[in-house]
Amino acid sequence: MDLSLVIIIVCVVLAIALIAVFLVFGRSEGAFTLDIGGASPRASGGSDTSPEKGLSSRLVGFAVAVGGVFSVLLARLWTMQLVSSDEYAEQAESNRTSTVYTQAPRGRILDRNGNEIVTNRGSLTVTASADVLDDDIEVTLLANLIGMPYQAVRRKLQDTTQGYQSLRTISVDVSRRVVAYIGEHPEVFPMVSVEERAQRSYPHGSLAAHVVGYTGTVTQEQLAASEEAADGSVRYRSGDVVGQTGVEAQYESVLQGVRGERVVYVDAQGNVTGQKSEGFDPQSGSDLVLTLDIDVQRAAEESLVKVIGQQRDIGKEAVGGSVVALDCKTGEVIAMASYPTFTPSSFVGGISTSDWEALQAADANYPMLNRAIAGQYPSGSIIKPLTTLAALDYGIATAGSWWNCTGWWTWSGNASDPNGMKCWWEGGHGSVDLVAGITYSCDVVFYEIGKGFYNESSEGMQETFRRYGLGSATGVDLPGEEIGRVPDAAWKWEYFKGLGYSDEDATWQGGENCNLAIGQGDLLVTCLQMACAYCSLANKGPVYRPHVMRGVRSRVGDGFVSEYRCEQIMDVDEDDAYRELVARGMWGVVYEEDPVQTAHWTNLDVTVHGKTGTGEQISADRAIGWFGAYGPAEDPQYVVVANMDGVNAGGSSSLLVVRDVFGAIYGQPDTATGTTGTAD
Repeated sequence: MDLSLVIIIVCVVLAIALIAVFLVFGRSEGAFTLDIGGASPRASGGSDTSPEKGLSSRLVGFAVAVGGVFSVLLARLWTMQLVSSDEYAEQAESNRTSTVYTQAPRGRILDRNGNEIVTNRGSLTVTASADVLDDDIEVTLLANLIGMPYQAVRRKLQDTTQGYQSLRTISVDVSRRVVAYIGEHPEVFPMVSVEERAQRSYPHGSLAAHVVGYTGTVTQEQLAASEEAADGSVRYRSGDVVGQTGVEAQYESVLQGVRGERVVYVDAQGNVTGQKSEGFDPQSGSDLVLTLDIDVQRAAEESLVKVIGQQRDIGKEAVGGSVVALDCKTGEVIAMASYPTFTPSSFVGGISTSDWEALQAADANYPMLNRAIAGQYPSGSIIKPLTTLAALDYGIATAGSWWNCTGWWTWSGNASDPNGMKCWWEGGHGSVDLVAGITYSCDVVFYEIGKGFYNESSEGMQETFRRYGLGSATGVDLPGEEIGRVPDAAWKWEYFKGLGYSDEDATWQGGENCNLAIGQGDLLVTCLQMACAYCSLANKGPVYRPHVMRGVRSRVGDGFVSEYRCEQIMDVDEDDAYRELVARGMWGVVYEEDPVQTAHWTNLDVTVHGKTGTGEQISADRAIGWFGAYGPAEDPQYVVVANMDGVNAGGSSSLLVVRDVFGAIYGQPDTATGTTGTAD
């Protein structure tokens, strides 16, 4: 019989008994007596204080009180059984059941040809029942066997993030010796077992580390965000392994699988007494196919290391660099490399505090920084093709304009003016037009252009740079992109007045226009931004959003269940004659400026257009070497841009990296060995 029905019956019986008592004693005539002791009959009452009367009053009061109590109990029972029965049934069920969770393997990350960049591997993992906590001897023996501190093992045993009845994870990637010892001594470790679980694996070591990123245990901020996420989003539990940077973070919803769940019955002590349902097994995440070509990526990374070594050999600091290769027709990132780099496997199973601090150290040159999208530097002369277009668009110069370069330039034109500015080629370039100004990177040509914009009170250079995407995010599908800076009069006033400078010092000056024209001063760009700007030069206008995701692979076959849709983000309109002028100047950079430099390109069947550049990083007292190029020149397909921090010049550093990347794309490695000492 249902317990609730029994309670109701008991309450009814008690209520009937109380009513009977009330009727018998509460309605009794004992309060009135008839006295016929020798006289006329008379009724006595009113202030009767006989024992019978007192007992009757107390019984009535008691009956009322008890009746009230039972009324409350009956009302509460009614609400529990009828109004809130589902809620209490659910609570009762939750008290006698528990859910056990099993983590799912993450999806793999593949290159465009299906080669694994990130995959999963089996890891021998020691697990234990929470009951081991009650046996100090077993805890001590387990700690000694694995090589962990006693308290660390206890904390692992107290961890309930995978469910109260789940086995506790004590140690991952244990040795075969540990596995064998536990297996051979079940009497010593009766509640300890060894499981094989999936861990992230990197078959190519640090290759593409900044693109793919790393994984780690979910943070409190990520937990809170997942709880507030919309329906259908990934919901985390404490202890989950999630993407923290790069593709692992950007496409977490694709790579994160569905954890397994199993509901079991438990007793009051938390011991499993049975299984309520089969639940479901964990489902691995989907495989993500990137646009990267693993061979081109490897060539880019190896070239950065090689050229940095060469620069250090000649006494340069050479602290870092980056390179980006784009398919300019689609925006696909064929390669994206940054140096120094890190090894994502260091984060598997948790990274030590000392290792983390080493990766964040300034003297290590910030290995975690993806310089391709977050490194902001002055562009140097790689900006000059855009400066040329600005001058032509705004009438500051024409195709027939020319200037005389003596290696020294002054605003007034007076050679004796001590406040002049040097051309990088101090010997002077002589008579120079716009095409030669690009080819030989003559600073005097561009000082004159900057002066022309200042005299016209025009910010046409800044407007042109912004039209080509500088000063704004490209929207690449990677976290951490910086936007750089295109300085103008309004920016300078706000920035320097905020620092307490005088009105005069916060006012835009003509010399700043001249610096901007050659990619110096307060201008900051990223490698990816310059690659996108060069895509517009190559495509004669259109620019497609750069992206590293190609598609989500189907679980059946080699097709995609979802593919990235290319998106045009810019279409810069220019006069075709202006484009041809700039292209002719960039052709000259590669094939006319310096014969040693040219030798690196004549051994490549494809014709390319490019531009060297060397920016001055004033704050660090270092030079930033640049080179950008696109090819084939007749019908451009690829744009490659590189920068290097702390080198001699762009022509002797970044140019070599870009050549190695083109060599990997076309299967024609660079066979030239000379290094130019004259190119900007």
